[in-house]
Amino acid sequence: MSTPSPEQPAPRAPRRVSRRHFLRIAAAGFGAMAVGQPVAHLARTRLLDRDERVALPPQYVDDASRLNQTHVAEIWDMPGAAADAEAQLAALLEHARARRLPVAIAGARHTMGGHTIAPDGIALAMLPFNRYEVAPAAGRLWVQAGARWADILPAVDAHGLSIGVMQSNNSFTVGGAVNANAHGWQHNHPPLASTVESCRVMLADGRIVRCGRTEHGELFGLVMGGYGLFGIILDLTLRLVPNARYRFASWIVPSQEYAPAYDRYVNQAPGAGMVFGRLSVAPASFLREASLNVFYHDDGPLPALDSSRHSGLMRSVFRGSVGDAYGKQLRWDAEKAAADINQGKIVSRNYLLNEPVSTFENRTAASTDILHEYFVPLPQLEAFLEQLRRIIPAHDGDLLNGTLRTVARDPDSFLRYADQDLVGLVLLFNQPRTPAADQAMRRMTEALIDAALLLGGRYYLPYRLHARAEQLQQAYPQAPEFFARKRRYDPEERFQNRFYQTYGTA
Repeated sequence: MSTPSPEQPAPRAPRRVSRRHFLRIAAAGFGAMAVGQPVAHLARTRLLDRDERVALPPQYVDDASRLNQTHVAEIWDMPGAAADAEAQLAALLEHARARRLPVAIAGARHTMGGHTIAPDGIALAMLPFNRYEVAPAAGRLWVQAGARWADILPAVDAHGLSIGVMQSNNSFTVGGAVNANAHGWQHNHPPLASTVESCRVMLADGRIVRCGRTEHGELFGLVMGGYGLFGIILDLTLRLVPNARYRFASWIVPSQEYAPAYDRYVNQAPGAGMVFGRLSVAPASFLREASLNVFYHDDGPLPALDSSRHSGLMRSVFRGSVGDAYGKQLRWDAEKAAADINQGKIVSRNYLLNEPVSTFENRTAASTDILHEYFVPLPQLEAFLEQLRRIIPAHDGDLLNGTLRTVARDPDSFLRYADQDLVGLVLLFNQPRTPAADQAMRRMTEALIDAALLLGGRYYLPYRLHARAEQLQQAYPQAPEFFARKRRYDPEERFQNRFYQTYGTA
């Protein structure tokens, strides 16, 4: 046996590990694993999250679906600061008439069914037409149709004001939002049309008409949610609301308790300003667990408009849920933890509205994310969720997100979806960018629309054109008259898009 040198300590005899010590070691090991697995998952997601999108070929346009790449005859940018911009636009319409070309109007192109595309026609890009002026004393905003909410929010915030109704992201244009009559997550509010005081519209013959509820009221109702089929919205006057200081509160409830919780914490509680729900898409609690998130009015100074967010981490958590059961569970656990941590957090109304879609958008080449939205009466929510739990797995739908937002009855638009107070379910699916995957999505969409209709509900029109014609007419019984009036205002059918070509042509 060799004698250990001073530099080499003698080996120790084996020591019995106590049960308590073993449990401590095991807990530490499992803790490291618990931390290590999400870190590894998120790191891998971040590493693979490359922007693989490519520029479109010349004379082609697409929309947010990235499934509608289409050849057009001309792409025309609406002049922004040109004094004779409207005269140039009238000349463009005369040019389209002479060449018998259809015209489609596009803002940020966040629709998904070719609503901004007329094949082999003229693509009119409104983004340069983006000036705006705030009238703080009157609480009004004059804005050209191509302006984005992201540009407007800091301007109104500087005057202590806010947008009355807008989507949950700031990347959309005002004109595009009005053409789809978007709704937001402002409690007890109708869609965006309810905040429009008046607008100026250029008709197909080049005439400009100012319309509102008392002036050319029929045209006003048709343009609100008219998808650009009646004319080009030039500018609008919107009613603003005061910016507000909010205090955050959140509850995790079983899905069947969401409607009672909404009644208790929103309808019966004073001061609810903005509200949304989130549904679990994790396999273990798929559409059976929900968070109710309420922002209550709070006394005190308004926080400054801060655009900084943990967008990188948020994005990795979200994108890591694509096609990944563990990622979906991690996201739901993270959302619940964040809601708990943020209880009582103070934010401004404008801060909540000032988030870009880039935080979550799909940048891969092989797949795309597709939005759906369905509206049902709140008492029918659980019955609809029960159908979703059956339909989505049966069609192998990869559901990434489910958000709940209520919308009050719409008194303004002709082609209205909110013909009563409803809850909207915003669903985001991931799918491959292939014809086969699109057909599979079509089959699932038809089944989801049938389920909503059976419960007295509706579906939202700006997304993929997968509804059957009879489903459109059942959801929107005013649709035949809507399209008839379109041809009355535009007898040559100058303004067209794929939505109209699919459902509206005689």
